[in-house]
Amino acid sequence: MKITDIKLGNISVPLKKPFKTALRTVESVEDVIVKIETDTGNIGYGEAPPTGVITGDTTGSIIGAIEDHIKKYLIGMDIENMEEIMLRLDKSIVNNTSAKAAVDIAIYDLYGQLYNTPVYKLLGGYRKEIVTDITISVNAPEEMAQDSIEAIDKGYKTLKIKVGDNATLDIKRMQAIREAVGYDVDLRIDANQGWNAKEAIYTLRKMEDAGLNIELVEQPVKAHDLKGLKLVTDNINIPVLADESVFSPRDAITIMQMGAADLINIKLMKTGGIHNALKICSIAEIYGVECMLGCMLESKVSVTAAVHLATAKNIITKIDLDGPILCSEDPIDGGAIFEDYKIRLTDDPGFGFKDIHGVNYIEY
Repeated sequence: MKITDIKLGNISVPLKKPFKTALRTVESVEDVIVKIETDTGNIGYGEAPPTGVITGDTTGSIIGAIEDHIKKYLIGMDIENMEEIMLRLDKSIVNNTSAKAAVDIAIYDLYGQLYNTPVYKLLGGYRKEIVTDITISVNAPEEMAQDSIEAIDKGYKTLKIKVGDNATLDIKRMQAIREAVGYDVDLRIDANQGWNAKEAIYTLRKMEDAGLNIELVEQPVKAHDLKGLKLVTDNINIPVLADESVFSPRDAITIMQMGAADLINIKLMKTGGIHNALKICSIAEIYGVECMLGCMLESKVSVTAAVHLATAKNIITKIDLDGPILCSEDPIDGGAIFEDYKIRLTDDPGFGFKDIHGVNYIEY
């Protein structure tokens, strides 16, 4: 099974509600689709979202990285030579993790097809079904409380609450949500780098004193501020999850050696795909650090790949893969099955994609 061509296209999927964080507001998923063709007729699909405020990747840079750099390194490669493919992918261009992730995902899709096996079984096969949280966008306290109630009514047991744009208001937001949903629901908060270290410690201690029972706080400070991240971790009781601070296996090792965070959030668009994400899982196993598997605003293509990784590994204990759930439609035939908070896999080879509707492929 040899790679004969790599085609690129754009897909647009509207969201049910605007997605708001401390960094941005988004109303639709606008992603790049990768289609890898082979001499056997097998097709592998991948996806990359342009998340410039986090990864630095834009639609243009993703397309340019693949078309001008990555593609020429992979045409003619045999899918069974996975190690060589991944070495070439990594060396083809510096950074550009979203572009690499999209190609990596398509390669793993073909790798599963080559052996007529779902990818999660090739990666470890720990389980076949997982439960995700759902994200509550940052808004006025009463609106966030109402959104939280609606999520609980759909069966969600864990909510990820976006905060970080106003520390004083963040406390009121969490109080309103906790009062609305009670204490049988787990609340995670994600500041998206919105606080400095002192502000984070003050805000989180206030939440602790108020008895809000926060499960974890995600990326309370700027991505580069590892000393600040450690300061927060050392001075609050709420477990700290590093997200934007962790792109590579080297980043993960640094944070674990420093004790800068209690948990690690793995996202394929940060790691450059499954290949490097597996390395982070191995590092986390060595250090005994549990991981979350998260996503950006992505459709079912790349999130299905993340589901396969999440189901494969025991070290991944927390799931934040609600991207497709936030979309108002699903243009992908096949892949993981999303039933509100439950996500399950089929035994179809690879990632099980049949077709993707509405892709505008680029002609060169």
